[in-house]
Amino acid sequence: MSVTQDALPEAISRLLVASGPVGAETHPPEPEARQDVIPASSTRDVDRAFRSGIARVTGGLAPSALAGAYLDWAVHLAASPGKQFELAGRAVAAAAENMAFAFGCARGSARDPCACALPQDNRFRASEWQSFPFNMYAHAFLSIERWWEAATTDIRGVSKQHENAVTFAARQLLDTAAPSNFIWTNPTVFHRTRAEGGMNLLRGFANLAEDARRAAAGEGPVGTEAFQVGKTVALTRGKVVHRTPIAEIIQYSPTTDRVRPEPIVIVPAWIMKYYILDLSPANSLVRFLTGQGFTVFMISWKNPGPEDRDVAFDDYRTQGVLPAIEAATAITGAERVHAVGYCLGGTLLGVAAAAMAREHDNRLASLSFLAAQVDFTEAGELMLFVNESQVAFLEDMMWERGYLDARQMSGAFQLLRSNDLIWSRMVHDYLMGERSVPIDIMAWNADATRMPYKMHSEYLRSLFLDNDLAEGRFKVGGRRIAIHDIHVPIFAVGTEQDHVAPWRSVFKLHALANAETTFVLTNGGHNAGILSQPGHRHRHFRMAVHRHDEQTVDPDSWLAANSPQEGSWWPAWSAWLVRRSGAAVAPPPLGCADSRFAPLDDAPGRYVLMT
Repeated sequence: MSVTQDALPEAISRLLVASGPVGAETHPPEPEARQDVIPASSTRDVDRAFRSGIARVTGGLAPSALAGAYLDWAVHLAASPGKQFELAGRAVAAAAENMAFAFGCARGSARDPCACALPQDNRFRASEWQSFPFNMYAHAFLSIERWWEAATTDIRGVSKQHENAVTFAARQLLDTAAPSNFIWTNPTVFHRTRAEGGMNLLRGFANLAEDARRAAAGEGPVGTEAFQVGKTVALTRGKVVHRTPIAEIIQYSPTTDRVRPEPIVIVPAWIMKYYILDLSPANSLVRFLTGQGFTVFMISWKNPGPEDRDVAFDDYRTQGVLPAIEAATAITGAERVHAVGYCLGGTLLGVAAAAMAREHDNRLASLSFLAAQVDFTEAGELMLFVNESQVAFLEDMMWERGYLDARQMSGAFQLLRSNDLIWSRMVHDYLMGERSVPIDIMAWNADATRMPYKMHSEYLRSLFLDNDLAEGRFKVGGRRIAIHDIHVPIFAVGTEQDHVAPWRSVFKLHALANAETTFVLTNGGHNAGILSQPGHRHRHFRMAVHRHDEQTVDPDSWLAANSPQEGSWWPAWSAWLVRRSGAAVAPPPLGCADSRFAPLDDAPGRYVLMT
């Protein structure tokens, strides 16, 4: 296994220098000096360089974390003869069931292989899988999948995180061998190959070669070049009115004759580029809000490089959130703003709002959290990758470059939905020989950003690993803050299929903030659920208000008590904002020419174009 070409030799050189010149005459050091012969920092640099090299091979996953989970599972399973007997019985029963199913299929009786498939597993639901022998392949695979689920769960003594990690790893390994991934066992691919005489495979090979070339060149997927920032996406007109070392503040042009006096300040996540909220005109949240008579300010984060390795988590507050609020109030003359945070930007906004509440800063009229968490005890499948071993491994990997590469983050998110994002795409593009028609959100997803070393380390440790924000230990300016200090009205949105910010985790705002909280649960995932423009088909949402003096309810009780409403949640949010705004006034100017908020560039600005 090779390690990095530059980091390890440099670290070893420092170690040798610290040890003294080779071959030089040496004298026994004084006893108190012996411990300093080889500084600990030099040996740690060697360790970091070595682990950074391992990370290149593993894609950023710590082997030690997976090994620890596996050993925890294996040792407890070895000490559970009753569980072993149960699994042996399950294996015998599954073999008998598969044999009976195969005989039934061979006799021509229609058999559905998906009777026990997981609800989200759609691989074998097409009609082609109902015919022999393909239904037999699917049934056998699903029975093996069910056996492994039983084998990796409900073992007394195994920690929940280790159980989830082992189950996840087993599922990933099984997915590689699914019959849907192979020519002879996938009926759709098999019939297409026979009908086309293998031409689909030739097209698929060409697709594979093209994708490999693009990946090596650092280019996005085929077709994404049609979506260019400022030309086909991120088209809402506006001006950059302020720039800091890590953020640009964009003010958008009004589209109505009158606007609400309180502006909206949007804090997107810096793990993504802001224009997810200003994609095509039809699904742009920014365009919708300006059309509802709001003055909108947006933070556009810089894509960090090696020079930004020491950018801290709090820098995003002091050089992003606070300047945006200052610009919005100075330009519009408003005393308060409606602040909106999306994903990680919502977590940052929660930190900023709690700090402002502590300092009696009353510039917030309301807070809106879109798929954002402030409590990370139930942060979904992402917690599979967050423990002390994995965080230390990521820190060592980031130490070499000064940032976390966007491709490594993208790979982790794809693993969470490997059926949809990896294997289904491979079958479609490489076995069927087809190409998906790219859409704006796919192009945006390929336009990923990096994460600074220091910030990401602080974020993972303080929030994900230790949950300091929810438990009252998080410090801003050397003093603790508390979400409970927030008293302004809150509008929080969770999405039903969110793998990044599960809605039950977002729901915890009810118990943490001492404020009236309006919670919305909409269908869709982390991004698609937020992009829920009016007129979008097959959209629904649930909505209820919880007052700060009312008894809190658990998320499942809330779900049962609130029926879905058809349509987009955007109009409901707009009406909520209007009720907390003043009477309409004349639109403000774009920037202030005689202040530090003078217009600089046209939207979308410079930072969003950084690769």
